[in-house]
Amino acid sequence: MIIERKSKVNLPDLTEQDGHLFQSSREDARTSLIKLAQTMQIYNGAMKVVSAKLELLDDEFQFSNKHNPIHHLEYRIKSPLSIGKKLQKYGLPLTVEAARERVLDIAGIRVICNFLDDVYAVEKMLLQQADVTLVKRKDYIEQAKENGYRSLHLVVKVPIFLSGSTEEIPVEIQLRTVAMDYWASLEHMLRYKNKDSNTQQYAAMLLDCATTLADTEKKMLHIREHIEE
Repeated sequence: MIIERKSKVNLPDLTEQDGHLFQSSREDARTSLIKLAQTMQIYNGAMKVVSAKLELLDDEFQFSNKHNPIHHLEYRIKSPLSIGKKLQKYGLPLTVEAARERVLDIAGIRVICNFLDDVYAVEKMLLQQADVTLVKRKDYIEQAKENGYRSLHLVVKVPIFLSGSTEEIPVEIQLRTVAMDYWASLEHMLRYKNKDSNTQQYAAMLLDCATTLADTEKKMLHIREHIEE
């Protein structure tokens, strides 16, 4: 069963300022705002397509393997301001066209799995689908980041059928276990919300926790496999 933290995916509230942010020299802010709104809607559609695929795969896996690999899903559409900052970071023009061409994580899905092997099982099932194209893959489980962060990152493209055309739209997918997720949540708090002077000490403690959690997850998977046998 899928447990969703959010019952509905809401598009970011677009304002006139967003239109000015992505305004090219050849168009007015209203035209830019309309193009931005259309783009966000298309990416929202791609996110829904991938989410539906994941839910169906979870149901199928439960039927054939007697357990659900997915604990829950989380979704988000990147805000116009965040998209703009990413374009600026890489020295790209602040246009809707540049965003669609170069920003691969406008639509994002986080897949929280129950066990370590579920992460790779979900990846395999999803990528076997004929209309899912892998664009990018980074395995931070096999090779964790220096701070201890672990997760499997994918960017896939799926076809979105519009009234007069079909577009291949990228969606970023982060797959991780429950343990990896609550570790990442605390690490995020340390980076963005901590005002304590002991940041380095906490970072070292978190790195130690990441190692402990990785070892624990392997042991728990081993126990589950023996129980199932």
